[in-house]
Amino acid sequence: MSGLAIPAPVIRLEAAGQRLGLVPALGGGVAEWCLVREGVDHHLWRPWSGASNDRYSLASFAMLPWSNRISGGGFEHRGRFEPMRPNRAGEPYPIHGDGWLQPWQVARQEARAIEIALASRGHGGNPYHYEARQRFELHDDGLEQSVSVVHLGERPLPYGLGLHPWFPRSPGTTVQARVSGVWLCGDDPIPTAHTTHFPPGWDLGAGASMHGTLIDNGYSGWDGEATLRWPERGLVLRLTMMPLQTPRGPVPPAWCLIYRPPAGEAFCFEPITQPIDAFHLEGRPGLVELARGEALTLRVRWRFDFTGAS
Repeated sequence: MSGLAIPAPVIRLEAAGQRLGLVPALGGGVAEWCLVREGVDHHLWRPWSGASNDRYSLASFAMLPWSNRISGGGFEHRGRFEPMRPNRAGEPYPIHGDGWLQPWQVARQEARAIEIALASRGHGGNPYHYEARQRFELHDDGLEQSVSVVHLGERPLPYGLGLHPWFPRSPGTTVQARVSGVWLCGDDPIPTAHTTHFPPGWDLGAGASMHGTLIDNGYSGWDGEATLRWPERGLVLRLTMMPLQTPRGPVPPAWCLIYRPPAGEAFCFEPITQPIDAFHLEGRPGLVELARGEALTLRVRWRFDFTGAS
């Protein structure tokens, strides 16, 4: 992705004292989600400036049909090696799936909800053939969001889903979530070891500051609940990841990811269905095999509590 601006219309919903903007042409991404109070915008996700087509400059995007990185040039499934190529400049591994790299179409729009759809077949030479849908619905106290895929390929394949929102970072911003462990990594950052002993400043259970040394790591044992706080803004945002809907029944949440860069205006908290490089971890945690016609659905509920800056 060059980073150059391209024509990309923003589809907006305005309801329940909020504004939601989608950019279907840019990977089905989100341009903004904000509260509007007395004519003032209070952004819940870092807004897209419109100056770049780099998906990392968006407010959020969905990760499918897998999330985060796959090492080893691909993966083996049912005795067959499935090659995968890098898909982002500067990244040695394929990352975040391929849905974020393709244009989506508006499938349905209502007063408070919008659905967008994608038909993908072997994007970039990968083995995945699927249809996907995202739904966004505004409520009086927040947003409900879902991502679903239906596998259309002849061979069964492992799938994973995730969301990649970017949050504005103020001096006092914290994230609190119940987790039991974290994967450590090298510079890649492909996991090298799992530990229940958190490095200093990494324990989300205690309410971790979103300032500090780099975190680009997946956490285990997550119960699907998280609370983000911006005390200077008088803003609290709570998210709930619902059980993953699979062909063999619901699967409770277990993994999330933090990206906390040492500098910059934003950070990420990512609800995900699989840890980084799950394709090469023992037991392939979180990956769900889909046969042709089978579906996988991720649902997340966002709820805000806004009192204004103190």
